[in-house]
Amino acid sequence: MESSLSVVKENTGLQEKQSSGFALQPQSFDEAMRIATMISNSQLAPKDFRGKPEDTMVAMMMGQELGLNPMQAIQNIAVINGRPALWGDALLALVQNHPSFVSIEETLDESTMTATCTVKRKGGKPHTATFSKADAETAGLWGRNTWKQYPARMLAMRARGFALRNQFADALCGLITREEAEDIPREIKEVNAAHGHNETKTESPKADLLPEYPAQDFKNNLSKWVDLINADKKTADDIVAMVSTKYTLTTEQINEIRSFA
Repeated sequence: MESSLSVVKENTGLQEKQSSGFALQPQSFDEAMRIATMISNSQLAPKDFRGKPEDTMVAMMMGQELGLNPMQAIQNIAVINGRPALWGDALLALVQNHPSFVSIEETLDESTMTATCTVKRKGGKPHTATFSKADAETAGLWGRNTWKQYPARMLAMRARGFALRNQFADALCGLITREEAEDIPREIKEVNAAHGHNETKTESPKADLLPEYPAQDFKNNLSKWVDLINADKKTADDIVAMVSTKYTLTTEQINEIRSFA
């Protein structure tokens, strides 16, 4: 059985959105570093950048290459194991704003758990990429962490990432999705003092991240957070920041909290 996840044919306006106030556009490296430090010290900074001005600076620099201002950059770029990556939805938004973008269609075959993404750019043929449960099992991903909680979403993000990078490398500057970056094992070289040689160890993905917020606890607490937002005692970003000090929220959980703002 094949179910449609989404068919997207319109630009999202990520790059076209204009600020109604002032825009932070640093004119020098020192000025950019001051802005990065200010942002990283803010409670509104995403947890990936909080207290990390260097990572914030990297995200800002990459964002500039993509046409994002500093605030857009830190909201859409994450530094995973020292490598900048984009949220899957931001990856799509950048492609949709590309002048050669025509259309994208994403589906999921529930009988085989295979996600398919077909994207087309002007002057070219439709390009299709797939990612299945079998692919995830081969890669050692299936049943682990977010894959266990949101298998359809993770399959879709992997197929989307492959299709968009294959057809719009010029728009994405080599960036991969955050969802994919978090699944890449990190190799750590350690010096064995006794034997005087390097040893390479592989660390499992997300080993240095906070535990994921339990889905049932999120469901139970959501109404309380909504009451705080409606009473103007907390903003949606306040709630996200508060929870993110102890847990890792998924994109869906963050978007659900912010939908009540």
